[in-house]
Amino acid sequence: MGNPKAFLTVPRLEAGYRPVEDRINDFGEVEQTLNSRDRRTQASRCMDCGVPFCHWACPVGNKQPEWQDKLYRGQWQEAFYILEQTCDFPEFTGRICPAPCEKSCVLSLGIHEPVTIRENEVSIAEMAFREGFIRPVQPVRNGKKVAVVGSGPAGLTVANRLNRQGYEVTVFEKDEFIGGLLRYGIPNFKLGKKIIDRRIRLMEAEGILFRPDTNVGRSLPAAELLDAFDAVCLAIGCETPRDLPVEGRGLKGVYFAMELLAQQNRILQGIEIPKEERISAKGKKVLVIGGGDTGSDCVGTSNRHGATAVTQIEILPQPPDGFNPATPWPAWPQILRTSSSHEEGCTRRWNLTTNKFIGEGGILKGVEIEEVEWVAREGSDRPAMRPTGRKELLEADLVFLSMGFVHPAQDGLIRELALATGERKNISVDDAGRTSCDKVFACGDAVSGASLVVRAMAAGCKTAESIDRFLKKP
Repeated sequence: MGNPKAFLTVPRLEAGYRPVEDRINDFGEVEQTLNSRDRRTQASRCMDCGVPFCHWACPVGNKQPEWQDKLYRGQWQEAFYILEQTCDFPEFTGRICPAPCEKSCVLSLGIHEPVTIRENEVSIAEMAFREGFIRPVQPVRNGKKVAVVGSGPAGLTVANRLNRQGYEVTVFEKDEFIGGLLRYGIPNFKLGKKIIDRRIRLMEAEGILFRPDTNVGRSLPAAELLDAFDAVCLAIGCETPRDLPVEGRGLKGVYFAMELLAQQNRILQGIEIPKEERISAKGKKVLVIGGGDTGSDCVGTSNRHGATAVTQIEILPQPPDGFNPATPWPAWPQILRTSSSHEEGCTRRWNLTTNKFIGEGGILKGVEIEEVEWVAREGSDRPAMRPTGRKELLEADLVFLSMGFVHPAQDGLIRELALATGERKNISVDDAGRTSCDKVFACGDAVSGASLVVRAMAAGCKTAESIDRFLKKP
């Protein structure tokens, strides 16, 4: 540890965002970066704690104190080599991870100024690409072949890990480009797609085969996959959004959040979308239902389209700003979070439920909302929601439903693979990703339900180990 007292004299310094008047006109990444000297100074704040809670809280087990010290000393290459041992794609997590490590940083628990772990991580990764520390490796092949279905963070992690262990890996993706949730679910202003392309080129150079536009179970029968590969890993995500089946749901102008986000990313990728199918918020009043990150992404996208007004509503109460005594560490802090998208223009409201959508001639014109209150429920830690009768009509030309996703349970592809292996009972998945179907594994959101990118990557690591053990059995 180079400077054991830096945390006493060096305040936390974030890189911040590009100016609103600049970033609102494009889909370029909004987050800026510090210069190398300031970044090293920020790394010096790491205290090298006796018990590094940051490491404990990180789903992939990053060794933050070790690479922070290397970064502070200017040993960027050594810092990257430590980082890549645990995190396959730090250029992704360093941009979009909500940083549970920082919530567990001792400096966060003590003075609410954690080390800038996430920003330091992406700086190390970008330096590694820029300076050529990252080069394609050519593993010695072992003659075994593995198919990975789905190219999101879980699938890419499985592919990366197994390829470097000598397996011949083919990744199948139903969409036009590789990347899954990273490609289609996260706006470019948070994760530029050239970052994904750069990683995919590296993985291809290392021998991984990618087959986009291939829908396993449709254009490629599941039985053929089982015949051609020694193991199959399903990393197909959790893509069924939670609906809001109230009166007027079928009106033109009511969409799922992912319909907007995926289409916008396709447009930016150069994919032609018929004019009649385009979703545009230009000159419209937008209502986003759901207060999470995906809803925030809809806010940012609508602002870039040129919406006249954007409102985001949430059924839960407004959380406190800064610290919430109801969710002390190690619980995830339920606090008010203001994203870069919110800063660009958005009215946020809480304790509101949606009663019905109102339209004329099949086209959305407004939404009836009602205030709710949350009351204690006897014998339960969960409060009960109670409508108050205080109703209001909001004008709206577009509504985006951003209320999470339905757990995938038994996906059709999983059932098809089960039948192909002769398994006719309910399919189970153990903690290591092995299913009750011979040769078939599953990981990521397809198993857990919608979660964080970094948790999907952690599941990919564990499942890759499980596949390796399975294929090495005599």
